[in-house]
Amino acid sequence: WYQRRVREAVVSTQSTGSSGINAEYGDLIVVTCRCACVSAALSPHLTMVSLGSITTMRGKMSDSKYFNTQKKGEIYELKAELNSDKKEKKKEAVKKVIASMTVGKDVSALFTDVTMCMQTDNLELKKLVYLYLINYAKTQPDLAILAVNTFVKDCEDPNPLIRALAVRTMGCIRVEKITEYLCEPLRKCLKDEDPYVRKTAAVCVAKLHDISAARVEDQGFLETLGELLCDSNPMVVANAVAAISEILDTNPNAAKQVNIDTPTVNKLLTALNECTEWGQIFILDSLNNYSPRDEKECISICERITPRLAHANAAVVLSAVKVLMKLMDQITNTEFVQMLQKKLAPPLVTLLSAEAEIQYVALRNINLVVQKRPDILKHEIKAFFVKYNDPIYVKLEKLDIMIRLAAQTNIAQVLAELKEYATEVDVDFVRKAVRAIGRCAIKVEPSAEKCVTTLLELIQTKVNYVVQEAIVVIKDIFRKYPNKYETIISTLCENLDSLDEPEARAAMIWIVGEYAERIDNADEILQSFLDGFHDENTQVQLQLLTAIVKLFLKKPQETQELVQKVLSLATQDSDNPDLRDRGYIYWRLLSTDPAAAKEVVLAEKPLISEETDLIEPTLLDELICHISSLASVYHKPPSAFVEGRVPVRKIQVNRNADDAAETDPHIEEDDRTYNETEEAEAPPEEVGGGDLLIGDLLSLDYPAPTPVQQPVNNANQQQPVADLLGDIFGGMDLGGPAAPAPATSSPMDLFSLSAPTTYVAPAQVILPAARAKGLEVSASFARRNKGIFMDLTFTNKTMMGMSGFAVQFNKNSFGLTPGAPFPSIVQSCRVSPLQPLSLS
Repeated sequence: WYQRRVREAVVSTQSTGSSGINAEYGDLIVVTCRCACVSAALSPHLTMVSLGSITTMRGKMSDSKYFNTQKKGEIYELKAELNSDKKEKKKEAVKKVIASMTVGKDVSALFTDVTMCMQTDNLELKKLVYLYLINYAKTQPDLAILAVNTFVKDCEDPNPLIRALAVRTMGCIRVEKITEYLCEPLRKCLKDEDPYVRKTAAVCVAKLHDISAARVEDQGFLETLGELLCDSNPMVVANAVAAISEILDTNPNAAKQVNIDTPTVNKLLTALNECTEWGQIFILDSLNNYSPRDEKECISICERITPRLAHANAAVVLSAVKVLMKLMDQITNTEFVQMLQKKLAPPLVTLLSAEAEIQYVALRNINLVVQKRPDILKHEIKAFFVKYNDPIYVKLEKLDIMIRLAAQTNIAQVLAELKEYATEVDVDFVRKAVRAIGRCAIKVEPSAEKCVTTLLELIQTKVNYVVQEAIVVIKDIFRKYPNKYETIISTLCENLDSLDEPEARAAMIWIVGEYAERIDNADEILQSFLDGFHDENTQVQLQLLTAIVKLFLKKPQETQELVQKVLSLATQDSDNPDLRDRGYIYWRLLSTDPAAAKEVVLAEKPLISEETDLIEPTLLDELICHISSLASVYHKPPSAFVEGRVPVRKIQVNRNADDAAETDPHIEEDDRTYNETEEAEAPPEEVGGGDLLIGDLLSLDYPAPTPVQQPVNNANQQQPVADLLGDIFGGMDLGGPAAPAPATSSPMDLFSLSAPTTYVAPAQVILPAARAKGLEVSASFARRNKGIFMDLTFTNKTMMGMSGFAVQFNKNSFGLTPGAPFPSIVQSCRVSPLQPLSLS
């Protein structure tokens, strides 16, 4: 029957000339071809059917192939392999699962199948399964409970590796339901006979404390950790110390339950020699927090820690340095301290032979050590000489330490190095080197002349940035050694045209103003800076204002126009509140008491200190306690950059501006400014006539005050100054006795209702006639009979009557509102109503 049906199909195809076989015979042919029993009978006929015909026939079959589920997928295959009876195949399947999990694929659907693989004696397979559980237990907490029994069972396994693995995994699974079952196995593991299990359990206590601190305290695990500090195995001791340190960082109150006394410290010191490098770091950090009972114990601890300075690991060396630096403060035996300092130098220098990154960390820590005890490395300054292949961050740190170690005995070597550095190609490094020469001059007084000579040689190179940095540091040298090196001012003035940086321009302006009497063309120099006043940086503007006032006080007859111009620019045309305020102060000083102005502006300035960038002592002591941590690299306490850390102290800096100027050469009376970002977003408009130098001190909407003469009881009493700067320009004697200050009323007195003084300010035009179709409005404030009034003057400058206009009093910060209506205005007349105001 099969043969007959196939022959019919083949014959039908040949007779019709079709390129394929009819669909109704398709399945039959496929089945027939698979039957070995009829293959011989079909072979003559099937050879007549082309391969293309068979392909076309199969293409025209039904679409059921799209629903064929023969390909099960990767998850299905893994599931099948995980349930295999062959151990090797099961282990390979778990490895595939871990590999997929590692590259980010979601294999959480296999949680139950992987968990079933826990029941095995194969340690490798068990580790892989535990790794899977740690990763997916959070997403499958209910299924993770199924593994608890296996964990508990493994914690009692004869193999200590499996016991440790079980307790470690339970600690890493951060699921509250599982931690409930962790306590009892953990208690047994903490007292296990095998040290490997005990050290693993000690770390597990810290992990459990992070999940549930109350449970750790209630179960008494902290006391058990304290007992492990006296364990016979050094690794158990180290892990117990690490766990306690971790717990104390998050819960300082836990220190009450962990008692570290002298016997415990001796145990820690004994374990220090036998544990790994990381264990040594943990133990040294814990010793850093211990306070010895007396000096004898301090010396004993130092002697037992000193061998750690020869360790190959840089972290161990720095941790030992940290402990020794702290203990040295408690030792009064100078000979022992000197001996320790000699032992500290070689390991610190050895750290500089490591990679650049380790060098940088070491240099940041050495910077703190040098600030605390410079004698430690005073003979090792050559170790900090810069190498040609050092990265820029290492070069800058070495340069800073080199300056801190500079002394009279090595200043020649240091200057020779710095002069070479000033010819490098790295601009930032060259700038730092030039400034370092100035710091050497300030720090080592006998070398000041050599430093100045070196700076002059650098100025002669005419390199722009070198010249500008040299001028900046020379200004500091002038302040440190007044009237000693002023002969070089002429050389500095030759480079005025090359100054384009604000700090250098400000320094040069300061020099010109400070020594204006020695510079013949000082007014011309300052005038050249004044021409571009509005384009200058704020720092330059402030220095220029002060320098011109100094020049005016020294040469009043020649610089009247110059000082008036700069005061006008500073008070009327500037939006910077610092500049305006300083301009107002100088104006009031000059207009009221020129002699007092001379005493203030030309006062003798305090000498700057030798070290200007030392860390505040209290902060330095705290950073010393954090050597070998990020705090020592940032030079900031941990509370400044670690979220949640409670600062261990509060720094109270209580010094005024003069103290700051005394300790910092870059801060002085001429250039102390507030941050420009704190300026007002929309500065108030300046109100006042163009012929006035000043509107008012607080930029209120009323003009400058005019001095009011008080009743004169003494006929011989000197009359007050009436004009702003008129009397100053007219034959004043700056060296004579000070004129009595005129009795004036401050603009702020307008709103002081308790003051009995009557003050009337001159009226100012607030609405010109050209802008109001012939109506001109002038206004001023007045205070009469303890009341605030506003004098309004309405002038009709047209030939006809005006009507249909209104006056609105806007809201203001003082809460002033009108107290009465305005009268009408008639044709070509002038009405001056007195408008009372009330405080709302």
